[in-house]
Amino acid sequence: GFVGSHLSERLIADGHQVVGLDAFIPYYPRALKEQNLAHVRQQPNFSFHEVDFRSDELRPLFEEVDVVFHLAAQAGLLRSWSEFDSYMTCNVQATQRLLDAVTAQQSQRPHFINISTSSVYGRFATGPEDSPKEPVSPYGITKLAAEQLCWAYAAKDKLPVTVCRLFSVYGPRQRPDMGYNIFIRALLNGDTITIFGDGEDSRSNTFITDCVQGLVLAMQQPDKSVGQAFNIGGGEEVTVNRVLQILEDLSGKKAVTKAGPKRPGDQKRTLADIAKAQERLGYAPSTGIVDGLRAQLDWQLSA
Repeated sequence: GFVGSHLSERLIADGHQVVGLDAFIPYYPRALKEQNLAHVRQQPNFSFHEVDFRSDELRPLFEEVDVVFHLAAQAGLLRSWSEFDSYMTCNVQATQRLLDAVTAQQSQRPHFINISTSSVYGRFATGPEDSPKEPVSPYGITKLAAEQLCWAYAAKDKLPVTVCRLFSVYGPRQRPDMGYNIFIRALLNGDTITIFGDGEDSRSNTFITDCVQGLVLAMQQPDKSVGQAFNIGGGEEVTVNRVLQILEDLSGKKAVTKAGPKRPGDQKRTLADIAKAQERLGYAPSTGIVDGLRAQLDWQLSA
C-alpha cells in the first residue's frame, strides 16, 4: 500500500531484510498496489507473500522475525458506515489472528508496531496521546479496538507493543480515494471538486517521508517506544480551502468546486500533538505543506 511501500523502501535502504504481506483487498485497483510493490520487488533483501490475515495460516511467516509493522487494515471513513462487516473482519479479527501468530513464536517476541490513526480521537484530534478516545466513525471504532487488542496481548503474552497514530498522510503514491489525490486528479482533468461543509475543517498533514521516519525511530528505540503510543504528524495545520488554494497556485489551474453536506464521521479538526514523539524519539518532521503538495502533484502528473 501507500505507507507500506515507502516504509519497505526505507528499511531496505537501511540494510534490513524485509518481508511484505498483503491480501490485495479490492478497496482500490490491484494494479496500483502492484506499481507500489514494483519499487521493492526486485531488491535482494525483500520477499513478498500474498496472504489474507482473515483466513490463511500465518504462524510460519513470523519465524525469526525481529519487528512487525502492522499496517494492514480496511481504510476509509465513509465506506465504513455501509460495509461495517468488512471493517470488523479486516481491522479487528485480522489483527487478533495476526497477534495470535506473532505470540505463538517460541524463540522470541518481535517488537509489534501497530499503525493506528488520529480517527480514534474523534471530531477533535488536537491533544496528547492520553486524550479521550471518542471515535465518530465505524472505521475509527475498529482501529481503536485493534489498539486495545494489542495492549491486551502485550499484557497476556509480554508482547512488546508500540502504537503509532498517523495524521493525514499524503505524498507520492497516496491512495486514489484520499482527499489530496482526488483534488489533484480533478484539477488536472477539469472535474468538479465537492467541498463537504464549508471547507474550514482543518488537518495536521504528514508528508510520507516524515511519517516513515517516525515509524523507523519507534523501531530503532524500543527502550523508549515499547508500551507507548505516539502521535505521528506533520505539525502544520491547514484547512481544506487553503489546500485547494495551494494546489491552484502550484498547478496554475482554477478549481471548479461545488458545496456538499458534511459527511458523517468526518473530523472537524486535527492537529497532531507530537511533543511525546519529539522528546522520546527525536521525531522532527521537516516537509511543509507546500513542498509536500508539490511533490504529490509532480508524482500525479508523471503517473
